[in-house]
Amino acid sequence: TTGPDSVDYPDFADLLAAAIARGEAAMGVLVCGTGIGIAIAANRHLHIRAGVAHDATSARLTRLHNDANVLALGARLIGEETARDCLKVFLETSFEGGRHQRRVDKLSRRPSAA
Repeated sequence: TTGPDSVDYPDFADLLAAAIARGEAAMGVLVCGTGIGIAIAANRHLHIRAGVAHDATSARLTRLHNDANVLALGARLIGEETARDCLKVFLETSFEGGRHQRRVDKLSRRPSAA
């Protein structure tokens, strides 16, 4: 954002999702108070897999097991140093594939009507 005024975080999730869809970015970082709301907003887009991280381990696992392309952080829950650690690990970790690939494939398709 550009100032201290309250903003609607789904708008920022939509902007990032559009940039990834256009190929302007391969990955992104989104921040809200807890990371939860903005991750939910981002995950509405089929090509986005946003994971909330609270520490380096959760950041690593969201990439390693879920092939997350968006890191969601909670500004009210973690400090700047932890956020930097999460980002570093997120960017340095590759998707493990294997048994996780079939699950990721299911996350990236439209659900069938019940």
